[in-house]
Amino acid sequence: MEDRPITLAIRSTNLAPASNANPSILKIWGRQPLQGHVSISGAKNSALVLMAGALLCSEDCRLRNVPSLVDVNRMSEILTALGVKIERQGDMIEIQSGQLSESQAPYELVSQLRASFFAIGPILARLGVARVPLPGGCAIGARPVDLHVRGLQALGAEVHIDHGIVHAHVPGVNPRLKGARIYLDYPSVGATETLMMAATLAEGETILENAAQEPEVIDLANLCCAMGAKIQGAGTKTIVISGVPSLHSADYSIIPDRIEAGTFLIAGAITHSEISLSPIIPEHLTPVLAKLKAIGVKIQMEGQNHLRLLRAEQLKATDIETLPYPGFPTDMQAPLMALLTLCEGNSLISETVFENRFGHVPELSRMGADIRVKGTTALVRGVPFLSGAPVTATDLRASAALVLAGLAAEGETTIQGLKHLDRGYEQLEAKLQQLGAKLQRIDQGLTDQQ
Repeated sequence: MEDRPITLAIRSTNLAPASNANPSILKIWGRQPLQGHVSISGAKNSALVLMAGALLCSEDCRLRNVPSLVDVNRMSEILTALGVKIERQGDMIEIQSGQLSESQAPYELVSQLRASFFAIGPILARLGVARVPLPGGCAIGARPVDLHVRGLQALGAEVHIDHGIVHAHVPGVNPRLKGARIYLDYPSVGATETLMMAATLAEGETILENAAQEPEVIDLANLCCAMGAKIQGAGTKTIVISGVPSLHSADYSIIPDRIEAGTFLIAGAITHSEISLSPIIPEHLTPVLAKLKAIGVKIQMEGQNHLRLLRAEQLKATDIETLPYPGFPTDMQAPLMALLTLCEGNSLISETVFENRFGHVPELSRMGADIRVKGTTALVRGVPFLSGAPVTATDLRASAALVLAGLAAEGETTIQGLKHLDRGYEQLEAKLQQLGAKLQRIDQGLTDQQ
């Protein structure tokens, strides 16, 4: 198939640029007390997969509470390249996928965003054929797609990988996937979401066993059900999908971002401040709140979706092991490590989800942290203070860890690699400035030209 130019149909002035090039740096002047309220944005990890899920419907769908992020913009570009029309107004995106016509997602876009691989399920279910490049994203470890491939094969698709492209098609005159019983060797969020979406339009019943239980899986199931899908058990280890011939339009609001909420809670704790945040869903934060309380952070519930973090002076070490939900989330490992560098005593962090997720350790060490890594375990010895230093973010959550460390450090911290930060946090600097943090983004490109 010949390459053809990609034309965007996005009407928005509020989307972050999707370019990889980001010469900006973030300067943080630390040890400023924070105070006030933070509004938590819609969940990045939900927004991306729900945008893919909207492809299942041939009618228009509206998603609300969509954060303005580089990754959301990239997903918009990918869907547009598939023939989908997207319009954005504020935090609402309207997805018009009735003209879904292209079965091959463009490599140059998919290679920048792992979540774009989720589109293979809906495209295959709608068109009977899909060609999606192997995904990219943060370099935090191997995240193979073999679970996706085996699951799609169980649903009746013929799948092979050629020159970095996953080719899938449903054989037969009337190409429609068939329900199946699928056991996942690992409770992969991506595989669970991909197969759940594919199964919504399959003929018959599909049972996903050892499925991921993350809140974002439930959010996707709720969107699909709002569009007319029949899904039971989302949020448990067994999900049952009864296929339907087609789905209809829906107007759906995305859940709050539990990782952003956890990051701001740590921002309050690491600066010994009192802040509040909403909206949140308390049960989504259970493992994070438990660890913060073990460290000595005091947190109060104020209403159903409102938390207040109280000022705490004495913080003590604790141990962490990252696990699939409802365990401690791997996305919070780096931010919490930043806090543990200043806690009294020794903390042991075990990373069981991604093998390369300690890229932030050398950078925190540059700021005076005492951390030793052996394999997938890190020993963090608390130090009296951190010192500002020039550091570089290696991935999305590492960038958040460095911002948190910079807020607590003495002197000035300069962070490079902001392209990672912009992928997952909506207006982070503005929200921190509203709380009283002293920080500034500086465009080095403009500085160099002056």
